[in-house]
Amino acid sequence: MLITELFCSLLLGLLIGWWLFSDSRARQLIPISRLSHASSREELLGILASVGVQKLSRLIPGIILETDKTIVFKHPRPKYRIHYIFAPKKDIKDISDISEDDREYLTELFAVMSTVIKQESLQDYKLWSNGPGKQDVTYLHFHLGAK
Repeated sequence: MLITELFCSLLLGLLIGWWLFSDSRARQLIPISRLSHASSREELLGILASVGVQKLSRLIPGIILETDKTIVFKHPRPKYRIHYIFAPKKDIKDISDISEDDREYLTELFAVMSTVIKQESLQDYKLWSNGPGKQDVTYLHFHLGAK
């Protein structure tokens, strides 16, 4: 009886893990040679961001707008009066990781950026994305900041 329960629990855990991480791209979590310990932290956060954005977006606080391919939410530690994060619902590590398969997600992402900028009637704003070594989370996202 106990072995059956353990086996069923393990199987359930594997199925849930497969579902959560099935749309995430493989990442290197163990620092090798020149990589620092911090880079593995950003990679791990990138995997968690991938799962959160793609599978558990309802749990993200401060959602401004959500479509099938994009999510926009308030930055958890804003530096501006308006500080939003725009993320595609596809696991893309950074701009150098973009492929032709990502076109529809990026087109939608920029259309949503335009929509939010118009809805907020922003004239003086900053829009940016950080590259490797500057990202706190290894997952393509853009910041919109306005004072």
